Amino acid sequence: MATVSVKDHTGAGQGSVELSDAVFNAQINMNCVRQALNAYLSNQRQGTAKTKTFGEVSGGGKKPWRQKGTGRARAGSTRSPLWRGGGTIFGPVPHSYREKVNRKVRRGAICSVLTSRVQESALTVLDYGQGALDKTRDVEKMLLTLNMLGENVMIVTAEANAALIRSTQNLPGVSVVVPENLNIYNLLGHKQLLLTRDAIARVEAIFGGQGAQGE
Repeated sequence: MATVSVKDHTGAGQGSVELSDAVFNAQINMNCVRQALNAYLSNQRQGTAKTKTFGEVSGGGKKPWRQKGTGRARAGSTRSPLWRGGGTIFGPVPHSYREKVNRKVRRGAICSVLTSRVQESALTVLDYGQGALDKTRDVEKMLLTLNMLGENVMIVTAEANAALIRSTQNLPGVSVVVPENLNIYNLLGHKQLLLTRDAIARVEAIFGGQGAQGE
């Protein structure tokens, strides 16, 4: 089993903890990572781009000039796609860009990134007391002690912690999430992971078996 160090908010060592091989020592599959990331990015697209066609542009009901005898090209409407202010030919129309990733692929992608963070020594188990990180200066001091200040750091807690979220809002690159909201995009976007002991149990429960949640 993979073993990582446990540190408190002062940077002092608190021993180590063993992690599940199914999640933190899995086989790295970059194909799953690519599929999950592409699907996540596609699912963020609104797909609301729209231009008006010839039939949707207002005006242009009157023929600009008579059909023959003027020496100019024949024209039936000032809203023709050939005219300025006219309709658009083959313009974008609203449609969904949504892609589906099955649970096994998403689980493989999440576990691949978590395994990489363990191998890079970029995953630390955080053990802090009640109210120890309720102020921004406390979190900043902790990150400085752990040599993570200025880096993209994601803190994973078992349950939503409103005080911790408030204390990290003014620290660029630092975010707080719960295991249920982990996705391939925010994992790849943070080079350092701090997980509480309870969060590890939740992550292993969610991604450690067939119960992995789909997007």
